[in-house]
Parts: sequence; C-alpha cells; structure tokens
Amino acid sequence: MPNRTYWLDLFTPTTWKEFLDNGAKVSGFRESRWKTLQKVKNGDYFLCYLTGLSRWVGILEVASEPFKDASPIWKDEDFPCRVKVKAVARLTPETGIPVMELKDRLSVFHNLKADSPLAWTGHFRGSPTKWKSSDGEIVYRAIVDAERNPVVRPIDPAKLKYRPKGLRAKIGIVTVPESHEDESPTLGKESSAHTDIQGLLLNLGSEMGFDIWVARNDKGKSANGVKFGDLSRMKASLPLQFDDATNKTIELIDVLWLKGNAIVAAFEIESTTSIYSGLLRMADLIAMQPNLNIPLYLVAPDERREKVFAEVNRPTFSRLNPKLAEICRFISFTALRDKLSQVQSFIRYLKPDFLEELSESCEVDGD
Repeated sequence: MPNRTYWLDLFTPTTWKEFLDNGAKVSGFRESRWKTLQKVKNGDYFLCYLTGLSRWVGILEVASEPFKDASPIWKDEDFPCRVKVKAVARLTPETGIPVMELKDRLSVFHNLKADSPLAWTGHFRGSPTKWKSSDGEIVYRAIVDAERNPVVRPIDPAKLKYRPKGLRAKIGIVTVPESHEDESPTLGKESSAHTDIQGLLLNLGSEMGFDIWVARNDKGKSANGVKFGDLSRMKASLPLQFDDATNKTIELIDVLWLKGNAIVAAFEIESTTSIYSGLLRMADLIAMQPNLNIPLYLVAPDERREKVFAEVNRPTFSRLNPKLAEICRFISFTALRDKLSQVQSFIRYLKPDFLEELSESCEVDGD
C-alpha cells in the first residue's frame, strides 16, 4: 500500500464549483484552521467531500506549504488559509460517490452503538482533518475508479445550491443548521410522539395566557386536526433581540412561551433515539449568549431519561459556562401528560414556576 497521508477537505456543491471554476489550483480553509493546516505537508492528499450531498468528489495533491491569501476565489467567504494543489481526480456532484456506498469498508462506520447511529458524522465536521491511511486509501481508490467509470446518480437541483449560511455572533461567524444533513428520516411513531407533545405544550402555554411560538420549520404541522400555525396566540414572528445567529437558533426551538418580548420558557422535545438536535441547539445558545436567562426544558420519553442525563453531562456540554446541565431541566412525557390531566380545570390560573415541580435537574452527583 502506498505511503500516503490523507486529509479530509470539505466543500459544499457551490464552493466545489467555485474551486473548479478558478482552475482547481488552490484549496482554502477558515482562519480557525490555520494551526491544523500547518501540519499538512507538500505531497499529502486531500479527499474532497461534499456536505449537504454526502458524496466524495475528488482527490487533490498538496503542492505547496500553507500560506495566507484573501484574493477572491469563493463568493461568500475568503477561506484565507490556503495551499496550492494539483487535481489527481475530479468528479461532478452527479458522479460523486455516496458515502454510504463505502460504509462497510470504512472504519469510521465500524462499532457504532445502537443509541448513537450517527456517531460517524463526527469524522466529517471539520477540515482539514487527518484521516487513517487505511480509510484514505479506500476512498482514494474509489474516487480514481469512479473517474474512469463514472456512474450518474441524479440530484435534486435545490441541493446543488446548498451552502451553510454564516451568521454573525459575539463569538464570531457561525452556522445554525436547521437539521442534520446526514440524519436519517424520523420514524413515524417517533415523529407522531414529537408532534403530539409539541401540540400539548403549545396549547398549555396558550391556555395559561402566553403567546406561543413553534419552530419555524414546524408551523405546517398539525395536532388534533389543528395546524400549529393557526393556533390561538401563535406569534407570526419573534422579537429580534440578539445577533443573527442567536435569533435564528431561537426560531428553531421546538416550543416557546412568551410574555411581551420576554421568553418565559423554552422546550426542546427529544423523542428520537439520538437525542442530539435539541441539546446542540441549547448548547449553541449558551455558547453565544452565556448570560441569557431563559428557563430551558428537555422533554423526552420516560425510557430516554438516562440517555438525556448522560448526554447533557458530556464533557463537551460541561465545559460551557454555565454548564448545560445547570440550566436545563428534564420533563418526561408521562409526567407532562399526568400533570395536564390533574390541572385541566384551572390551567388558566397556573404560573410558569409549576414547571419546576414538574421537571427535575439534569445535574448528576459525583463520586
């Protein structure tokens, strides 16, 4: 086996086209990747991967030492940390290799736990990232073969325009994903449970006299025959109190209760196995606005309680200031439904602090 060093190089369909249109001679990365890029050596290989489409589309041989340059190549970002490259193989998005076609051969897919089926995606979240030689060689050979024997796999034209939008926040330029690009479709039973709980929380907040908000991409959903967007006291828009990234993150929270411009309570419903999207959204909020004083609640099935606690107390979330576990509380589906049956006759008199009784702290005790 050749003694090659491989690095992941992420593109969107748009930035890949811009790279090719500029002659395919320079690959660039964000300023935050400069330290890592300095480890890349002349003669190393970049494995080019399209986010949004999850396809391998090229191999580039590094042809210079790293340097900084902001001359225009890409439209939306400078990617000023650069190296010169030579294209070894190039595919179009349509002839690119779906990552799942190599699933059985790549170590990043091996030994995945049943409750973390998407753990492999952690290997595709930043570039340049060094890859195992054995995995790199598999991808290298597959791309070279695909260039010689292309197979066209049609793509939704809308996906070719995919580009994560950089938004300005106090901590710099960030992205706010609406959903995970590689996440499997939600199972019908889990999706129904999620929607039912959303409906319960929205109606509860409305009956308590609060304005309500449902995640922007969920307004078309319905519960008990009523579309969320048509519910009484549903807000058409949220007050723009923060920077763009924070505002967009808040817009995607599953359920909000509001009084005037103040958020009284925020709920993320985690009915799926992975329990990630809501946690990441809340962690993003804390990272961008550490002084944000919003009661945050994670609502999940009873059987997912331990999983929620384990995830909230992961090192990644425990390094936030404040820690995610310190400000998030857990509500089980059963506890919520039981409480609603008990207070049905006097819901309009309830105050938000009843949620403290209903919920429990996500903090765990040390040894």
